[in-house]
Amino acid sequence: MAVDRGLLATLKAKPGRGDELAAFLEQGRALAAAETVTWYAFKIDDTTYGIFDTFETEEARQAHLAGQIPVALGQVAADLLAADPDIRPVDVIAVT
Repeated sequence: MAVDRGLLATLKAKPGRGDELAAFLEQGRALAAAETVTWYAFKIDDTTYGIFDTFETEEARQAHLAGQIPVALGQVAADLLAADPDIRPVDVIAVT
């Protein structure tokens, strides 16, 4: 099966909370391993972070959206995030 679906999420940390958001994302790696084909957490600047993950089926993508990481994010969002996460489904066009 081909990887042709993804999610792109951007997260805006509250001022001074970027390091804590980065640590939270680092902890998410173990949870993501069971739910995704690939999972990347990245930093754009001191307050902007993101996640990009891929899936082989729409069912897997939907299961991830209802999985452990969104629940965990919901528990820390009020403390760490300056705004709601921007989560977008994407179609993967090419991969190597």
